Amino acid sequence: MPEFSFTDWLLFALLCVPVLATLLPLVNHNHWSFRIFDFPRPQIAAVSLLCVVLNYVLQQHEHWLFVAFEILNLGCFAYQLKEISAYTRLSKPEVLRYRGEDDGRTVSLITANVLTGNRRSGLLLGQIGRYRPDVVLTLESDDWWERQLAVLEREQGYGYTVKIPLDNLYGMHLYSRLPLRNAEVRHWVAEDIPSIAAEMQLRSGEWIRIYCLHPMPPSPTEADTSTDRDAELLLVGKEIAQNNHSVLVFGDLNDVAWSRTSRLFQKISGLLDPRKGRGLFSTFHAGYPLFRWPLDHIFHSSDFMMSEIKVLPHIGSDHFPVYGKFQFAPAAEAVQEKEAADAEEKQEAREKIAEAEPVKEVVREKYTDNGR
Repeated sequence: MPEFSFTDWLLFALLCVPVLATLLPLVNHNHWSFRIFDFPRPQIAAVSLLCVVLNYVLQQHEHWLFVAFEILNLGCFAYQLKEISAYTRLSKPEVLRYRGEDDGRTVSLITANVLTGNRRSGLLLGQIGRYRPDVVLTLESDDWWERQLAVLEREQGYGYTVKIPLDNLYGMHLYSRLPLRNAEVRHWVAEDIPSIAAEMQLRSGEWIRIYCLHPMPPSPTEADTSTDRDAELLLVGKEIAQNNHSVLVFGDLNDVAWSRTSRLFQKISGLLDPRKGRGLFSTFHAGYPLFRWPLDHIFHSSDFMMSEIKVLPHIGSDHFPVYGKFQFAPAAEAVQEKEAADAEEKQEAREKIAEAEPVKEVVREKYTDNGR
């Protein structure tokens, strides 16, 4: 066996990193140290390929250990690309594009994690003024942000609101030009983590249901496990499946679109993802171009078509906002395929919900309509 130099050992350590990062998420464990590697799959794929190139360029001998890890890295590269392939143009779009005129069934929205300490509110207000969405959702918004956003009610016609100013990074403000009813502020898995559920009336007079979410992520600084996040998403998915409403779900879900939980949420709820077949639409981290992934989402029922979806420019936050415009089209339900959960996946969802021991506290009619 040849003696390895320091450079050889350093290269070997580098070869191990993407292999470990690929294997850990395969373990069915909710601790953040396993779930965190669900996020950077594009980056892991890039590092795997880089490792193969470096091993080929730097190695002066064909030791089996390096050959084996070169092959493993090629396998990791292929696996990671497969996991994110649905969010590239190599895949067929899951949602049909609507190219017709607005017939009163169109709804547009902006969802933005503003970052509580961010003071560049003018950037977000400028984008709202430009796109004039029917609905605006802000996340991490506190009392200061509520004061800055008051102009939306006074001057821009957002007369229906749900306001939850908090200084714990989980504040939430919903502004709508379209009428709301049966609005609820929910604390389903934790007393200090709210979400919003409401019915919203389209200009056609038809009512749809909306859910605004911002669960806590698995990380060493916030939640040790993904248990609460997963349970909240699956509770919403289960309710959607039971009620069979026309639905929009949006917000910062603190999960990537390709994770096992996101896939399970889609199967349980029957919702579609307009990004599939169109791109990654990465929104976090706004400050680090090489370390970005899609944390801010818009899902919808199969009776909607997509007119437009895009990531908007920087607003001073660590997230980019997302703009989406959708057409309510009940006829599309017959041609837009949705995945259904099998018995094993339904059982997995029940177990994840039970593990979180959700509190399911609901505050009803927590909204204002400014006298309308």
